[in-house]
Amino acid sequence: MVRIFNTKEDITSQAANIFVAAAEKAIQKRGRFVVALTGGSSPVAIYALLATASYKTKIDWEKIFIFWGDERWVPLDDVLSNAKMANDTLLSLVNIPKNNIFSMYREGVTPEDYALEYEKSIKNITGEDGQFDLILLGMGDDGHTASLFPGQAVLQEQDKWVAAYYLESQTMFRITLTAPLINRAKQIVVVTFGENKAYALNEVLYGAYNPEKYPMQLIKPSDGELLFLTDKAATSKEK
Repeated sequence: MVRIFNTKEDITSQAANIFVAAAEKAIQKRGRFVVALTGGSSPVAIYALLATASYKTKIDWEKIFIFWGDERWVPLDDVLSNAKMANDTLLSLVNIPKNNIFSMYREGVTPEDYALEYEKSIKNITGEDGQFDLILLGMGDDGHTASLFPGQAVLQEQDKWVAAYYLESQTMFRITLTAPLINRAKQIVVVTFGENKAYALNEVLYGAYNPEKYPMQLIKPSDGELLFLTDKAATSKEK
């Protein structure tokens, strides 16, 4: 499903409302809410809005379990860290137990070993079904999502829930949830907007199936909802 908004502020409000509703539903049903956050610039306003008094009081943060969809393999205080961004804009401003936050980095281990640990952490919280209540994603203007970049071997992964690899184009390691795990989620919300996303978004939604070039096409939840929150600029058919 694609929902088109007039402004980024409208997208931000809708995403925050979805977060609150999903949390309330999951906590009422199972006593916890398991969510994977996204990085990049798109969610900053969403997290900031969730941290305001009118939103954060609607959520029982002690029953929230926070994971990430992907991360650059950098220390948690690095400006490139998705975890740092989420902590600065949201997590440090709400009453969430530190043990409920699973950052995608730990000093002193290799990214490959930590990917295995991270998968175990997910299983400890979700059980063997690996089902998140909500996964937030962005999409790059090259059609990538999480750290599923075009032409990378991780796109063929079928068994691992979490993978780490060296991305030559960025000269750094990345760690990411894999498409098979993401597709287990009950709800996946993709936030993407702006003219620079128009070409890729059009190809992802309406073009031929070519996930090697547009990895976002791999995201097809098996028994959940996939929702794109976008704007008119990003949904232009002009190429």
